Amino acid sequence: DDDTIRRASHIIDIGPGAGVRGGRVVAQGTAQDLIAAPESVTGRYLARPLAHPVHGARRAVDADTPMLRIKTAHLHNLGNVNASLPVGRLTVVTGVSGSGKSTLAREVLLDNLSRVVSAREPGQWVGCARIEGWEAIDRVLEVDQTPIGKTPRSCPATYVGFWDDVRKQFADTREARMRGWGAARFSFNTGDGRCPICEGQGMRTIEMSFLPDVKVPCDACNGARFNADTLSVQMRGKNAGEVLSLEVDDALAYFAAHPKIHRPLQLMQDVGLGYLTLGQPSPTLSGGEAQRIKLVTELAKARLTDGLIRSGR
Repeated sequence: DDDTIRRASHIIDIGPGAGVRGGRVVAQGTAQDLIAAPESVTGRYLARPLAHPVHGARRAVDADTPMLRIKTAHLHNLGNVNASLPVGRLTVVTGVSGSGKSTLAREVLLDNLSRVVSAREPGQWVGCARIEGWEAIDRVLEVDQTPIGKTPRSCPATYVGFWDDVRKQFADTREARMRGWGAARFSFNTGDGRCPICEGQGMRTIEMSFLPDVKVPCDACNGARFNADTLSVQMRGKNAGEVLSLEVDDALAYFAAHPKIHRPLQLMQDVGLGYLTLGQPSPTLSGGEAQRIKLVTELAKARLTDGLIRSGR
């Protein structure tokens, strides 16, 4: 929040980048001290506010704009609310805490549309009299800040889905074919290829009396997730564990000739996640990082043709 930062008595700016590229104090003091610090990204945007890439006026909402109309929403705190959401525009729902924002957006709009759009028929409306104009909607997606995985075995490569293609590439190497290994050998979720000590998690959980459990890197595979035999197979100079430890920025060059893998990696870089490693455990991701990975997953499903994003269906 620009105003809050400028009014603060003392500002501590940590960075300069995210993830492994951050972790130190770049500048501290007043807003002017941040602006004077060349490394401070925050200071740069305080000096020159971020310009939106689409340099245009707000898209008008008039009588001809298609609308989703919620009629008589009465769930929880909502008192027979009528609301109109323009289609093809960015709509924001605001209000004080407990006023019914989440109820309107998630329990009335999202839940009803998810059911109706997939069935292509109205059925029974929940929490409202009806929603008009839903026929124009093709897909309903929710991208929130809930974690994308609860175990260390979940990571961006598996959540977005391109690790399956990476496993097939490893299975196609000469060394793997000589040993008769298929793609399942290079899975760290199941099978004979994963480290038997940490069971493919890359870390072990040590239970502490009267203290929270502590996670430490597995001393058998050193966090690589696979056993020694599996790690002996290399593809273009890297084994499966080393590929998982690649940052997205570096993996783009490594998979440049493989569009099915390169495209989701490019999307991850485009949403500012180039610093993440492919095997970063999902529980260690922040809410914003998890949110952007969900966005990448949905964008990867869509077909981008002639500048248009088309439905994954």
